[in-house]
Amino acid sequence: MVVVLESLATLSVLVFVVTSMLSMGLSLSLTQILDPLRNRSLVAKALAANFVLVPIIGYAIVFVVPLTEGQSIGIILLATAAGAPFLPKLVEVAKGNVAFGVGLMVLLMVVTVVYVPLVLPLLLPGVQVNPLDIASSLVVLMLVPLAIGLVVKARYTNAANSLQPVMAQTSTTALVFLTVLMLVLNFDNLVSVVGTGVIIALLAFVLVSLGIGYVFGGPTADNKTVMGLGTAQRNISAALVVGAQNFQDPDVLTILLVGSLVMLVALMVAGGELGRRSEAPEIAGEFVGDSSDQQVIPE
Repeated sequence: MVVVLESLATLSVLVFVVTSMLSMGLSLSLTQILDPLRNRSLVAKALAANFVLVPIIGYAIVFVVPLTEGQSIGIILLATAAGAPFLPKLVEVAKGNVAFGVGLMVLLMVVTVVYVPLVLPLLLPGVQVNPLDIASSLVVLMLVPLAIGLVVKARYTNAANSLQPVMAQTSTTALVFLTVLMLVLNFDNLVSVVGTGVIIALLAFVLVSLGIGYVFGGPTADNKTVMGLGTAQRNISAALVVGAQNFQDPDVLTILLVGSLVMLVALMVAGGELGRRSEAPEIAGEFVGDSSDQQVIPE
């Protein structure tokens, strides 16, 4: 039974990632994705937040919270891997700038492929990382479907408009299945880390990273939302590749799996709250506009 559920979870991840990327590509243009990245200041802040400050936060949490060696390694892996495929869906839930979310995801993902092999051996002596192993899965599962969607959108607009809602609904359904399966499969892991400080460490890591990204997003609310979520949601896929290849300690993979669940739940809740806040000014504006448009008929 467990094997079947694990297979379904793996399939759900593949379906979610591929259909999410296709959906994004079918709904956007390359110009829309690249335009926000022309802001050099914003790009510099995104890189600094994800590849300087978040690793520092991860290291600080490892020193403050009592953890096993394997658990500490897992948090360091999470701290160094950015560019998660869940980001566009989180931005969609938060009603943020989806185009910027996709662009930021691609930027962070590409930098992660170069950054992780260079930095991890310094942070964790003895670790050997093959960038091709990380790049291959990310390119095949994320960049290729995104590129296909962009091409279809550019050349076959009507077909893209028809396919996009189907891909979006499929990705949402796969995400729901994945969340349930992750809860079922990781129940024992969740129970095993209760009282060890792992949950507190992961929540602190996610919330502080969210705050850093939000602050670095600048004055625009949309950018703040995307940067906050993009900084807090780490690249579990890349972290798992490195963890599985380099460490025998089961605590490493356990904290990565528990971390993926904590991030997913915490950031979906945070994204929903940010989405509701973004709706409030719009509703208020509509109310004011409707009031001002009312005519007073003299008696």
